[in-house]
Amino acid sequence: MKRGKKYLLIDISNSFTKLALASASRLGRPRRIETAELTAGVLRRFVRRRKIDIVVVASVVPAKDRQVRRAAGKMKVLWLRPGLNLGVGIDYPKPKTIGADRLANAAAVAALYGCPAIVVDFGTAVTFDIISEKKKYIGGVIAPGLEAMTNFLYQRTALLPRISLKEPRRAVGRSTIEAMRAGAVLGYRGLVAEIITRIKMERFAKARLRVVATGGYAALIASNLREIDVVHPHLTLEGLRIIANLNC
Repeated sequence: MKRGKKYLLIDISNSFTKLALASASRLGRPRRIETAELTAGVLRRFVRRRKIDIVVVASVVPAKDRQVRRAAGKMKVLWLRPGLNLGVGIDYPKPKTIGADRLANAAAVAALYGCPAIVVDFGTAVTFDIISEKKKYIGGVIAPGLEAMTNFLYQRTALLPRISLKEPRRAVGRSTIEAMRAGAVLGYRGLVAEIITRIKMERFAKARLRVVATGGYAALIASNLREIDVVHPHLTLEGLRIIANLNC
């Protein structure tokens, strides 16, 4: 029996890198490391003598691409670019300026949930990516990430502390930390809800739209937020798997 292709999927974002082994039909258990710690040695240890046919990479940190090339050696590396078969078209003025992770999200949401759709990715920035009824990537929205906003308060004020982000117990904080947590989580839900509402009004007033959240704070923010239909924690990696199948 012929062995199916085995992939090493790598999603390199500004703060964290996600790694997973995958077959054509199944994603393995992902691992997350800080992007600053990503080296060729870390990648080699993650593979641990497994037979890998293709390394599939979405990178928004060009400085780390060399580490991938060193780790891959003679293995084929598929870099996610707009010119690949993504399973979706691109209706955007400068396709080369679209982040590779955003293209992976578009491919995944179209294949797994259908179109039209919005992907809300909670990373260092929160991105909203829109795929039209015609199955084309048409643009999006970029806003500061939740952690970036709260860290800014800590870094730029004398008395406000660094906080852990979790569900606030109430809207009216009875301490500085409770007040900051309410402002961060409840306020961020408001930001997300307003942007989704405006996108719907502008482009999909009469369409049945799927809204899928992914990324580190997706579960926290999506809870009690009716504008989001489903949370898919590893949507970007699933997109890399889907794109690998389409191009290999």
